[in-house]
Amino acid sequence: MSFLPSSPTVEIVEKEDIAAMLFGRDDVLPDEAAQQRRRADADRAATLGNAYHGKLDIYFQTADGGTKRVATTVWAADADHLTLKSGGSLPMRAVLGFDFY
Repeated sequence: MSFLPSSPTVEIVEKEDIAAMLFGRDDVLPDEAAQQRRRADADRAATLGNAYHGKLDIYFQTADGGTKRVATTVWAADADHLTLKSGGSLPMRAVLGFDFY
């Protein structure tokens, strides 16, 4: 599933920069169905990363409301976090969506 953010400006960031970013306490996705889709996509991303070392784009939102995009490999996904190739993590509540390619 391709994800196109509603924000006109998406900043591209490096996966190593995520550790220094701040994230809001609330989930960026408003409804349970969207959160379940995100979790299924996160599991798919982890499978892609572990089986094929495949990259994908992850769109996420920082505490200041900015939308960011990072191209990386996902090693693991659980209910709370994505573990990225760099060894860093991204809170699941901040993830807007994935773009698989």
